[in-house]
Order: sequence, then structure tokens, then C-alpha cells
Amino acid sequence: MTTHISAHFEKQAQACDRMGSPFTAQLCRLLPEILDRETATGARVLGWPGEAGEDALALRLCGGLHALVLAGEDVALAGVYPPNAASPEALRKAVSAAIARHDECLCANLDSAPQTNEIGRSAMLLPGFLQIARETGLPLDLYEIGSSAGLNLLFDRFHYRYGDSVWGDPASPVRLAPETRGAAPDLSGVLDIATRQGSDIAPIDVSRDDQRLRLTSYVWADQEARLSRLRAAMELANETPFALEKADAADFVDAALAARRPDRVTVLFHSIMWQYLHHETRARIETALETAGRAGGPPIAWLRMEPSDTNEPFALVSLTLWPTGKRRDLARCDFHGRWIEWLL
Repeated sequence: MTTHISAHFEKQAQACDRMGSPFTAQLCRLLPEILDRETATGARVLGWPGEAGEDALALRLCGGLHALVLAGEDVALAGVYPPNAASPEALRKAVSAAIARHDECLCANLDSAPQTNEIGRSAMLLPGFLQIARETGLPLDLYEIGSSAGLNLLFDRFHYRYGDSVWGDPASPVRLAPETRGAAPDLSGVLDIATRQGSDIAPIDVSRDDQRLRLTSYVWADQEARLSRLRAAMELANETPFALEKADAADFVDAALAARRPDRVTVLFHSIMWQYLHHETRARIETALETAGRAGGPPIAWLRMEPSDTNEPFALVSLTLWPTGKRRDLARCDFHGRWIEWLL
């Protein structure tokens, strides 16, 4: 395998180690030893024309293999996947055989970038939504970009625990309890969600079995808590109305700002997606928000959970609220929502 492809798989393995998925880390280290140009999948990975890291190449292949297991398409492969334990050699043989048996399918799966809808991030965003509600006293019109399947638009249907502090429906099937570093965030106030709208360049419709499978396949196979949360949230999606459309993020924000109502606060939010937007798109959104916010009228809130600008291994939850337009960093947190450190 070419050096840069091997390096990409190793870098992804290290990331999986850090984020608590030893199985996926093992798989990422094993695949460079297995792949060759005898299969269409191997040849395509080895000759990948783009930037492997930016394209999340390793996760495309890992997702394709996991989909085979989830769909019951390969019993032998499922036998070495979590929760089953397998020796390194057994895993090697099963994965190698699966690539040969499902070569066409796995090769085609490389066409699609990984797409997740990490429910744990709602626990990072909830205190921010409550902050907005307390400061404005208005119902929230929610607009999410990079929504994937739109499941985080349902955040108020989940149950949360931050240390000894709890919020939400105690009967909710989605239960989030991140490690709370320092004081728990302020969970006071009342949320009134008036509108739930999301956009994505490739939205996922979880009412369809094939798209539910695709979404689930990109959750790492040994992270049962994440898988359980996702499945529970997909069930809630059948009970709570929300709108999800295929749209350019900047166009979607323009439409949201044009639809502002005087008796509501317009809330744009997103999590771990800003880095994937083109520079021009980011600039359009920033300009649109600043222009509308400074022009007066009903308040606008921009809540985001995105990587730190300092390349530190954590994300920042930040809030900008117009008409003041002042940015505040509310929290540091884990990318998957495993821990939160409230800063206010």
C-alpha cells in the first residue's frame, strides 16, 4: 500500500483509539495489510485520487464493512464483529474474505462520504438553547445546517443528566449523561420550540430502511451506547414533526433569515460540520448573519459546536446573539459528546 494511504489509515486508527473504539482502530490498522490491487475495492483505495484524510477514506470502507454485518449479508464477518471477540488472525481472514465476496458492493460504497448524526452532541448544545431561551424569553425557530437525518432537531425530546442535574422527559428512550467537568451547566428556563427545520447536501430519510442502515453503519461497531442512542432517536423521529431539505447551507440560512418573525428568536445551529463547508459558503453565512443582526428586528442566535481554532483535542460550544453580536464560548467538550466543561 502506498505510504500516504497507509499513513491515513494509521491516523484514523489513532483517532479511534482516542475516541474509545479499539475495534475500529484495529480494523484501520489491519486493512492496509489486506488490501491489494486484485480486488476493485483494493485498487480503488490504493489509487485514491483525492485527499484521503479530507475524504475520510478509511471510514468509508469501515462503514461499508459494518453495513454488511448490520444487514446480515455476511455471517462469517458478523462472527468476528462486536460483541463477538476474535483473534487478530480470525479478523484478518474474515475481513479479507468479505472484501472478496462483496467487492462490487464495497467498491460502490466508497462513492459516498461517511455521514453520521451524533446524538451525544445534543447534550453539548442543550445548555446553549436554554441560554438563548432565558436571554430572549421568546419561542425558538430552529434552523440546523449539516443536519444529516435531522435527529438533533429533536433534542428537547431527550433526557439529560449532568452530574446531579437533570433535564427532560424521564421516560425518553434517548438518555444522555456526559461526564461533567467542573460545575454543571445552568438548566433553568423554559424551552418553547416553534419551528424545527434542517438542511443537508445529502439528507437522510430515516423512514427508509436503506437510509437507516446507511446512517447506522458509520457508527463504530464496538460503541453500543452510540448505536443504542441512534436507534432510539430514529424511533422518536416518527413521533415529532420536523422539516429536512436538500439545500446549500448558505441558501438555507438566507431563507431562514428572510422568514424571521417578530415574536420569535431565529436560531441557527450546527455541530462538527463547519470545517467541511467551502470558504465562500462560510463567508456568505457569516455576512448574512451579521448584516441581518445589525439591521435590527427580532433577535438572531448562532449556536455552534465546532473544533477549537487552536487545534486542541476538544470542541467549543459558542453562542453569538444579536443585536449585540458578541460571541461567547459557553463550553469545551468532546467531539462525540462524552464530556462537557461549562465555562460560564
